[in-house]
Amino acid sequence: MTTISFQQKVKKTLIKLLVIGTAILALFLWACSWTYSEGTRSGNLIKVSKKGIIFKTYEGELNLGGVRMTEGLEGNIWSFTILNEDNFNSLKDFEGKRIKLHYKERYRTLPWLGDTNYIMTGVDEFKP
Repeated sequence: MTTISFQQKVKKTLIKLLVIGTAILALFLWACSWTYSEGTRSGNLIKVSKKGIIFKTYEGELNLGGVRMTEGLEGNIWSFTILNEDNFNSLKDFEGKRIKLHYKERYRTLPWLGDTNYIMTGVDEFKP
């Protein structure tokens, strides 16, 4: 009959915890990349910027149009994230213009992927 020392038990337990923790982390990161919905939104591009303290991300805002309130008109601002510099540079040309923005919505975002769950995938000039 073999006896397992206390150190071996601790070592096996730590290895199991490490494997389980790694699997849970991998599953979480994989789930964050799922696309929840996709579509388009049209409006006036009012802002594109690169921001962040630790993780620099590209962000934008689209004014979808006014919503009438009892006291007047209130803006309907939609924020989105731009993943790459090429899309960021192409959006700069549309600032102040009406555009149609293609996006994918994810369940969750990670700090290095932006501030919003809405990820820009393309842009067209709006033609009514």
